Amino acid sequence: MGTSQHRKMALNLFIYPQGHHEAAWRHPLSQPERIYSADYYQQLARAAEDAAFDAVFFADSPSLNPSIEFNAAGRLDPIVVLTAIAAATSRIGLIATASTTYNEPYNLARAFASVDHLSGGRVGWNIVTTSADGAGPNFGVTHPDPTTRYERAREFTDIVVALWDSWEDDAILLDRQGGAYADADRIHRIDAVGTHFAVRGPLNVPRTPQGRPVLVQAGASNAGRAFAAEYAEVIFAAQQTLTDGQRFYHAVKSAVIDAGRDPEHVKILPGISPFIGSTDREARALEREFNELTVPAYGLKQLASIAGADLSGLDLDERVSPALFADGGAVTDNDRSRRQVVAALVERHRPTVRELLHRLAAGRGHRVVAGSPERIADELAEWFTEGAADGFNVMPPYFPGGLTAFTEHVVPILRRRGLFRDGYAGSTLREHLGLPVPSNGFAVAAGKA
Repeated sequence: MGTSQHRKMALNLFIYPQGHHEAAWRHPLSQPERIYSADYYQQLARAAEDAAFDAVFFADSPSLNPSIEFNAAGRLDPIVVLTAIAAATSRIGLIATASTTYNEPYNLARAFASVDHLSGGRVGWNIVTTSADGAGPNFGVTHPDPTTRYERAREFTDIVVALWDSWEDDAILLDRQGGAYADADRIHRIDAVGTHFAVRGPLNVPRTPQGRPVLVQAGASNAGRAFAAEYAEVIFAAQQTLTDGQRFYHAVKSAVIDAGRDPEHVKILPGISPFIGSTDREARALEREFNELTVPAYGLKQLASIAGADLSGLDLDERVSPALFADGGAVTDNDRSRRQVVAALVERHRPTVRELLHRLAAGRGHRVVAGSPERIADELAEWFTEGAADGFNVMPPYFPGGLTAFTEHVVPILRRRGLFRDGYAGSTLREHLGLPVPSNGFAVAAGKA
């Protein structure tokens, strides 16, 4: 878990369509009129690829944000968007969110395996259980409780991995002379029967160029961290301070070891939303411009959604009492991770309601930093070298300019310091992240791997 002079940070671009600041769509630097166009996402992905980012990432939810009147809340299906990006890029990784609560394992395994083939092995799956209560009615069901969702997620993920392994690496023979396309003995039914699913298999898509898509996870609650320790290869995190980042990093890596896995094969990427200016003062002024465009009614709804806190009865200039979040828990012990993040913010800064909404406006609990390129690079370097991160989930507050400022001004500094790659050494997402190709489960069981 230590650092070395040869260790390089991973950089992932989190594409939130209009930008990560909740008022980005109102600012002239953003382009909300393009967020339903393929060329917009292709442009952003190519810019990240030109800077040798590991991957682009799309979040998702199978329900409409109830605050649609205040924000650009519509979302294209991220797996479909990845196919458009795959056609316009050649190296950058492609990570999409898909719910284990509102999908079926076979369909999801097939979709991700298909895009992994079409992209040459660049795909990752961000596994979520979906916390939004509003999703259930879209599928004619009652939204499950957290315990049930995580039980289903484990069963779901095990089945998806088994389906991805249902073709052994050498199952395709392509024996033109003998007339044998594939060896049927190397293509396996999985015959998975559990509490939530019964899936026969095999998948009708062969094993993919990187073995299987990379497994990504973003939950930091007790249940989320336990799930991540067992399954995740990349973890997106949200901590506000270096100390909290170090505690989370150490706790997760230790849990990974306890689960019998190699901690070097689990990459922890905290989110950071950077406002970048030529000077710290210029960057802070830019952040203020965006904050002045926020709509408090929307911020209050967001706060209630991510932290379960209704502050609508308070005056905007009234200080928020830490007692309102007394049950927030700690970064390594909580039942709702974003509530814990907000609780820590309130305890540390004692903000007014307005100030708290502004602190959350650009990152929904992720760290927001306003400063010069040197300051942003200093922040990333400190977390990376001091045991709080293996890299970062970069969350520009607006697009496309927020990304351009990072790639053109921060990335060169990181390279000069030897902290980030000059270019790609491989072609798959696993190669970018330094992750091994997983052994095929059926080959291992047969003593062939």
